[in-house]
Amino acid sequence: MISANNVTLRLGKKALFEDVNIKFTEGNCYGLIGANGAGKSTFLKILSGELESTSGEVVITPGQRLSFLKQDHFQYDEYPVMDTVIMGNERLYQIMKEKEEIYSKEDFTDEDGIRASELEAEFADMNGWEAESDAATLLNGLGIETEYHYSMMKDLTGAQKVKVLLAQALFGNPDILLLDEPTNHLDLDAIAWLEEFLINFENTVIVVSHDRYFLNKVCTHIADIDYGKIQLYAGNYDFWYESSQLLIRQMKEANKKKEEKIKELQEFISRFSANASKSKQATSRKKALEKIQLEEIRPSSRKYPYIDFRPNREIGNEVLTVEGISKTIDGVKVLDNVSFIMGHDDKIAFVGSNEFAKTTLFRILAGEIEPDEGTYKWGVTTSQAYFPKDNSKEFDNDDTIVDWLTQYSEIKDATYVRGFLGRMLFAGEDGVKKVRVLSGGEKVRCMLSKLMISGANVLILDEPTDHLDMESITALNNGLIKFPGVLLFSSRDHQIVQTTANRIIEILPNGSIIDKITTYDEYLASDEMARKRTVYNTNKEEEEDN
Repeated sequence: MISANNVTLRLGKKALFEDVNIKFTEGNCYGLIGANGAGKSTFLKILSGELESTSGEVVITPGQRLSFLKQDHFQYDEYPVMDTVIMGNERLYQIMKEKEEIYSKEDFTDEDGIRASELEAEFADMNGWEAESDAATLLNGLGIETEYHYSMMKDLTGAQKVKVLLAQALFGNPDILLLDEPTNHLDLDAIAWLEEFLINFENTVIVVSHDRYFLNKVCTHIADIDYGKIQLYAGNYDFWYESSQLLIRQMKEANKKKEEKIKELQEFISRFSANASKSKQATSRKKALEKIQLEEIRPSSRKYPYIDFRPNREIGNEVLTVEGISKTIDGVKVLDNVSFIMGHDDKIAFVGSNEFAKTTLFRILAGEIEPDEGTYKWGVTTSQAYFPKDNSKEFDNDDTIVDWLTQYSEIKDATYVRGFLGRMLFAGEDGVKKVRVLSGGEKVRCMLSKLMISGANVLILDEPTDHLDMESITALNNGLIKFPGVLLFSSRDHQIVQTTANRIIEILPNGSIIDKITTYDEYLASDEMARKRTVYNTNKEEEEDN
């Protein structure tokens, strides 16, 4: 168990948390939610001991081990992958290293033998002999293939490092598990594996995530941070949302009844206070009036943008034809003879573990790069807008936000442009901020403003939820559902894929595709998933044998 007792954190004059009291108990998974800047990650750091609160204390049951997902992807570059995972249990790793040091001595003494014996006993008690196989199970589950298990961390990609650090946090069955955005940069397969792991995890989990589907799947409770307080709700994210909205409605209805009673008493007092025969009743009413207190209903600190993609023209029947596209990059074939035809009602989610392949296809279709082989053709009635995964080039200049967006608008009017920025929560003086200094989330909201102002009837979106808070993701989800045009997109957000896509194209590790008209959940439940992996793995084994 871990609890926060009267925890207050002040940053200058501002109190981020004020007298927070909350208890997290064994066997439960707590989703820590709140608006950007509410202090979710900061609170996790306080719980982990990485950050000290201004006042109050964090209490952990004696003898329990806490594990915290690290965010520094370069911290372990000089270590092997396997060692990095086992470091998740610091004591076990220390024992392993001390044993190695003792056994490597040329002048092995009796004292060394006694110490080695003590270490071996402790090592066995901690299931040390199963450490590497347990670590390998975690790595394989998250999509790190066996060939990388003994590679150096510095030789992995950024996405692979994220998975290794997550495996490190999960390693060794910690008593308390703190996870800050664990689904960031994970593909949907790895997220699904993590969901099952946490569902079956029997100890305490506290997780910060912007993935609503993930929170619904794994959480038994929601801890909502708002205005420096933390309110605990039983149930998952959807249950929290309904409960919180119901509570607000009930408070408003209770206040409305109180206001009606106040008005009734005030009218009686006004009418009869000067009447001698009614003066006692009027005095009684005054006392009753003084006792009535309205509930304070503070509006949430959460702010939802308004996302509405409106095409300037209706799309025709001929949308997109892709024939035999192949692309090799740095000696690796990422796309192999990809062909499909897109209709005017299609909303296609591109899925699969190879994110680079999806990005490559989108860049080809957006005209940024050329395929090695094959062709593609857009219909004459189509107009495309592209949301790239890497938007850094877009903001490598000294434009203000208003000037930056104006260049993409047919109507060169600042008021018109500011209207689109206002929908994305850029108000007042925000418009004169330089785009170069914007945060990751602000840049994404600028890009979504660009898509809205374009009036395109085809949207190509490559991981549009990266850096967005939950409120913005919800608004984007609603906007994509309402969009009357055509969509080609990839997203790690399960709920967006499930509620938006009517067609799934999975790009396999060998660059080929599976194309199905179905929802995402139906696709995951289909036998096709198992069959295609069996076929791919069999082909891979045959290639290795040859």
